[in-house]
Amino acid sequence: MPPTSICVYCGSRSGNDPDYTTQADLLGQAIAKAGWRLVYGAGDVGLMGTVARAAQKAQGDTFGVIPQHLVDWEVGKTDLTTYVVTETMHERKKVMLMNADAVVVMPGGAGSMDEFFEVLTWRQLGLHKKPIILMDVNGYWGPLTALLQHIVDQGFADASVLDFIQTADNAANTVSLLQESLG
Repeated sequence: MPPTSICVYCGSRSGNDPDYTTQADLLGQAIAKAGWRLVYGAGDVGLMGTVARAAQKAQGDTFGVIPQHLVDWEVGKTDLTTYVVTETMHERKKVMLMNADAVVVMPGGAGSMDEFFEVLTWRQLGLHKKPIILMDVNGYWGPLTALLQHIVDQGFADASVLDFIQTADNAANTVSLLQESLG
């Protein structure tokens, strides 16, 4: 039986707040120490690289998925436990989610938001029941959660969509939510 796997979506950049990198490091360590497998975008740059190196340093199992066209741009991290190269971004997202038991979305850009909205939509449509946690380091995802509330308030989604998302402000609280959600 494969280990419990946590998919982490996060930036291929580190962002302007050093706490993003600190929390990525702590999350990678915590995933490994819990005996979970890290599933992520296989990059060796930005927060992606930080979370993966931290998991590896803590002797964790790492499963990276990267599309061929990003191997150079995101510096494909080939020293992972499992390294998968896909043809497309869509295939990457599908492989990541299908190999995970829960999703954590750290600070990131348009790619992280794309990944978040896809897993949220799939959850809303009943295609999975995996926990989705926004790791809201220093309020990074506040505007996103406000937008989601606005979407509900304007009648474009049922309020139940908000129940599919949990929010934590740091790595320790994220791991606590994961432990609760995964049993």
